[in-house]
Amino acid sequence: MGAMEPRRIAITGTSGLIGGALADALRADGREVVRLVRREPRAADEARWDPSGREQELNVAAIDGCDAVVHMAGAPVAARRWTDRYKREIRDSRVLGTAAVAAAIAGAGTRPRVFLCGSAIGYYGDTGDRAVDEDAPAGTGFLADVARDWEAAAGPAQEAGARTLFIRTGLVVARSGGAWGKLFPIFRAGLGGRLGNGRQYWSAISLADYLAALRFLLDDANELSGPVNFTGPHPVTNREATRAMGRVLRRPTVFAVPAPLLRVVLGEFSQDVLGSQRVLPKRLLEAGFVFAEPTVEDAIRGALARRG
Repeated sequence: MGAMEPRRIAITGTSGLIGGALADALRADGREVVRLVRREPRAADEARWDPSGREQELNVAAIDGCDAVVHMAGAPVAARRWTDRYKREIRDSRVLGTAAVAAAIAGAGTRPRVFLCGSAIGYYGDTGDRAVDEDAPAGTGFLADVARDWEAAAGPAQEAGARTLFIRTGLVVARSGGAWGKLFPIFRAGLGGRLGNGRQYWSAISLADYLAALRFLLDDANELSGPVNFTGPHPVTNREATRAMGRVLRRPTVFAVPAPLLRVVLGEFSQDVLGSQRVLPKRLLEAGFVFAEPTVEDAIRGALARRG
């Protein structure tokens, strides 16, 4: 590793799929990880922080002296039905949390040089069959609005000189955890099938490639900043993803969930499940990042092989 590579890295959201796996991967690389937690610390590698931003001194102390901050905290989008109250929680957990981290970076005596801020490909809204990359404008809809405000909240860190990247996350393929983790038991039972007409595009990335790309952005010599799409290079339709699951798991995929039923069960969130997002990782590819599991079938096989 080069002399300027971050050695001490603070991470929010380590109780989640990505944050927890990233902490393990960085420690395996020989880095020092500081896990930012909302409760009182219970381990030597934990530091308490306040995502509401009201305890600014606490937040500054938590990250002061860190070389980088990776911010992955936020209420799960698919955890429950989207009531007005839960939509507020989804938005506030991202926007307020990002503002708190950004303010702490700006106020630190020894400021982190790099800020990787979580975001989502929901930023682009429904793109239909049209392929989009980081140059595309924001779309419309609840998640697009959240992503736009989420990224804007990082302004103080950018203004303070931290190299700030927005990790626009697609569907992460993992055996357990995340939205895809919920699909494996269904398909293993032979109950998997397409959602709606199955023509909507899914932009997925394996957990292994996701972690490798995060570490690439922490250390890359290109000094990338701004939005970066975390999706694989080959988006597929829901129908194609369904067939890939069937092939890998050797199970039938004859079932289908009609769109009207999804709307009844999921409410407003069904618009995003049935929506199409054909998103390409242009900036990662241009920077020289190489995907180890570039197709959705590669990602599925990799997740099963790693048990994660």
